[in-house]
Amino acid sequence: MVSYEIIVKGGSFKLSNAFMGLANLSLVETSEGAMLFDTGHYSNRRALIEGLAAKGYRPQDIPIVVLSHLHFDHSANIDLFPQAHVILARREWEYAAKPHPDDLYIPWKIRELLEDYRLTLVDEEADIAKDVRFLLTPGHTPGSSALALNTAEGTVVLAGDAVKYPKEWLLGRPDMAFDTMEHGSRSIRRIVEMADVIVPGHFQRACRCAEGHFAWEEDAEMTLVMR
Repeated sequence: MVSYEIIVKGGSFKLSNAFMGLANLSLVETSEGAMLFDTGHYSNRRALIEGLAAKGYRPQDIPIVVLSHLHFDHSANIDLFPQAHVILARREWEYAAKPHPDDLYIPWKIRELLEDYRLTLVDEEADIAKDVRFLLTPGHTPGSSALALNTAEGTVVLAGDAVKYPKEWLLGRPDMAFDTMEHGSRSIRRIVEMADVIVPGHFQRACRCAEGHFAWEEDAEMTLVMR
């Protein structure tokens, strides 16, 4: 079966007027090879390289990169993988050309950068490898997507920002929706209904379902170093 690991752990922290939230970056290993779900941004660039190395990979060894959406904290390090086959929802590709006026998080010239890649734009949900299904989960952005993995611990959903942290599934609605709140809430419900384990986009722990509720056992921690 498929296995996965969060190789760079994210968080949901922020300052009053600044963004600190790092995205979870997950390595998925299948019978057909490895794939990376999201690439992060420059502040965790070294952590991504080191996380791959700990699993025995260099960036050039990763044949497939799946981008949950095109916000900078999920896509900026794509330049580390110039040889990769990149998979993205077509709706997100189209959205990035003309994002919501309040959406300040699409990287400059991300579409021009991705045009140099072998790029697959997904219109409908599909299996992209054995036991790996690409899900369309609009709400946070119109083209947000997730991966459903058939693993030894059941169905694991790498949710990206369709579910950023536990608050969103507890309330049943997204914090930030550049599509619609209705779409976001529907995507959250769907993920909760199908998953045995949810890996949120911005929470360090995989959350497992127990008696109908999702919870985590280990503390989620982030070390803040003043310099």
